[in-house]
Amino acid sequence: MQRDGMAESLPKVERSAILKVAEKLAERLKGKLRPRPKLRLRPEILLCPNVPAPMHGVAPRVIMGLKWWDETRRAAYRSTSFHCLACGVWKGAAKGHRWLEGHELYEVDYARGTMTYVETVALCHYCHCYIHDGRMTAELQRGRIPPQKFRAVLRHGDAVLAAAGLRRPSWRERDDAVREMICNGLIAKWKSWRLVLNGKKYPPKFKTKEAWEKAYAR
Repeated sequence: MQRDGMAESLPKVERSAILKVAEKLAERLKGKLRPRPKLRLRPEILLCPNVPAPMHGVAPRVIMGLKWWDETRRAAYRSTSFHCLACGVWKGAAKGHRWLEGHELYEVDYARGTMTYVETVALCHYCHCYIHDGRMTAELQRGRIPPQKFRAVLRHGDAVLAAAGLRRPSWRERDDAVREMICNGLIAKWKSWRLVLNGKKYPPKFKTKEAWEKAYAR
């Protein structure tokens, strides 16, 4: 039986009814199939600094709990129609893992020693790892991630920034900048640091740098 002539072979009354149903269905789907507004990417997110050492282990997800975190990160995923906000990839086509990850953005004031929570954004696995290159480097040194992945993540992030006309300073440049700030007294003392969340301030998890080094040396 040929499908092309099927509708024509039906009686006129039945054919008319089918066409009306098809028209109503098309009208219902029109709004759902309408193209979504183009997502405004924010590749500059990849330039956000590493979390200052005194604030390691202190995060909104830790303070607010798992229920809050799940609701917050899932809302971030929906806000981008499940695309990475930095590179724009859809979660099902992402490198490394076929999912999105929530990343907390902060405003960091090094002189005052404050890390203020701003928002949670949706990122693919590679963009998220690129931001946390300090942690990724430590994992590489411990043999927990292969060198191939380490290099692939860096290439990915560098390419996303280059396409936007941006460049992240090298490790040496960032390290020199921190050393200069320390020498000029522009970074707050360890015990002075605070995470600012919903107007409240939370102290470091580790009371001293020595305690932090001991914990992260494992």
